[in-house]
Amino acid sequence: MPFGRAETKTRSLHSDHAVDVASVSNFRHFRVTHYHLDLEFDFRRKEIKGTVDLRMTCLHTCPTIILDCHHCVRLDNVVSLTSGQLLPFEVHPFSSYGAALHIHHPSVEGDVFTIQVQFLSGSGPSLNWQEPEQTAGREKPFFYSVGFTTTNRTLFPCCDSPAVKATYTAFIKVPSGFTAVMSAAHREELDGNKFYFKMDHPISTYLIAIAVGELVSQEIGPRSRVWAEPCMLDKAFFEFSGAVERYIQLGEKLFGPYVWERYDILVMPPSFPFGGMENPCLTFVTPGILVGDRSLLDVIMHEVTHSWFGNLVTNASWSELWLNEGITMYGQRCISAELHGEAYTCIEAATGRALLKARIEGTGEFHPLNRLRVIVSKDVEPDNTYNEVPYEKGYCFASYLENMAGGRKNFTEFLKYYCKEFKYKSVLAEDLLDLYLEYFPHLKASNIQDREGFSFKRWLMESGWPPYLPDLSAGDVLMKPAQDLAAQWMEYGHKQRKHLPTTDISSWKCYQIVHFLDNFLSFDAIPQEVLAKLSITYPQISQTHNAEIMVRWAQLIVRHNYRDGFACVENFLKSQAKQKYSLPVYTAMWRGTEETRLMAVSSFRETQKYLHINVRKNIERILSS
Repeated sequence: MPFGRAETKTRSLHSDHAVDVASVSNFRHFRVTHYHLDLEFDFRRKEIKGTVDLRMTCLHTCPTIILDCHHCVRLDNVVSLTSGQLLPFEVHPFSSYGAALHIHHPSVEGDVFTIQVQFLSGSGPSLNWQEPEQTAGREKPFFYSVGFTTTNRTLFPCCDSPAVKATYTAFIKVPSGFTAVMSAAHREELDGNKFYFKMDHPISTYLIAIAVGELVSQEIGPRSRVWAEPCMLDKAFFEFSGAVERYIQLGEKLFGPYVWERYDILVMPPSFPFGGMENPCLTFVTPGILVGDRSLLDVIMHEVTHSWFGNLVTNASWSELWLNEGITMYGQRCISAELHGEAYTCIEAATGRALLKARIEGTGEFHPLNRLRVIVSKDVEPDNTYNEVPYEKGYCFASYLENMAGGRKNFTEFLKYYCKEFKYKSVLAEDLLDLYLEYFPHLKASNIQDREGFSFKRWLMESGWPPYLPDLSAGDVLMKPAQDLAAQWMEYGHKQRKHLPTTDISSWKCYQIVHFLDNFLSFDAIPQEVLAKLSITYPQISQTHNAEIMVRWAQLIVRHNYRDGFACVENFLKSQAKQKYSLPVYTAMWRGTEETRLMAVSSFRETQKYLHINVRKNIERILSS
């Protein structure tokens, strides 16, 4: 069989027998095929009163249904909608991030039925109630949910595992003057402040998302709309209009059909902790990417690419987040190369490599979370495994597979087949790699999976630096000027050069400036005079609204105790709450002087009530180290 011509056949998956230790649900005994939510929002009490109907099929005879839930959810009743009977239930402890809802429902293999759970939710890591002052408009409160990784069990009882996929519908009732949006292909506004949503494509529970607030929208493409608070809509329209459709079309060219019908975007409140969250049909994005020059739209490119890798084909366990994120990074950079060329794509990838290097050096090479297949247990929250490794080391593994396959065209054709073969499935690494060897039989014949130094087992199981790094030399045309200019500034600072460097960087793109600053971050001692002159010479650095640039400038200020820049650091921490940007700055402050430590404590005290719970916990961990 020549490569690129693998036969379509019914296949069993390794993921069919995988155990998800982060879920207590017995989804191997009962399969959920559809959820129906009926929710009513009370902003005064910060409560959600609701029901969830679960359409289920019994796979193996069993007396008890077990669902993931959480101690913050009050459970009122469980009813069989098939028989009309109340069902006995109990809640048992499971872990710090969940509980086990046991429902007595003796079933035999093949039974099909629907149960309803009546509940009240209010708090919990999935539920984010924003005060008016935490929003951009500062007039009305805002609510949003984030299910990644295992937090939607705090919104409603469910089988909260990425191994389980189901369709869903929802009725959402909100107060007058509010609008609801969800990660669903179909949305209908009803009378009485109610909204109806329908998602016909099966998704994992972590991708069910909802937001309620003062929202307006505008079309930005033939299948895309941007939602935002009224004061943000014009900026969002300018930033996104036209770009999203180009990304989708390139994704379809490279990876196959876009199945989700819509690709809408919701601009989140400033406290949103992520750059983006790839909820199908409705990506959540930080307002931090609304720079005004479209320089951070790689965030949108990344989330669009998740439409194939993560949403369509999903990691079956949070032990293998790289299957979502690493392959998405690879796909994003394929789209970027088509749009922006190899040089710019390589300099962006070099930035990612620098982040991976900082992660490995900061934690120690053999840290257990510095490998692609990590150990998750009920005592280790899956959220704690979230770092640069699944993204950038996963990208390196995908690039290695591309190299062995004979180049990008061959490998993207394989990924197109991967998406077709595993559409709406959840997989393990073995499923991907078995398909790869089937698609490229000459590689299987050469025993590539056990190649010395590059075995698949080593890639998955060993911590530390990737065995293979993709060639980024095409970016030298952009990287070398940035490196040379940084060196010239250091020569000036150490009196080895009489005059200030005069290079004009006004035409440099975002990641060329980022690379320039990354070079500075690699220097041990930078004279105060250099930072002062940099601040004056390059306002596109010291006065930027681009968070990728500002996070590096803030770290330089803190590491070298440049007091004139402290206010800039404090303002940056107040202006955004993204984990990627906040944690490096807090880490630098805590490792610095007594003065920077005090600044860290005061900044956290001032902003903590606006932060997402996971970001708050991580900053507290830094400040207690």
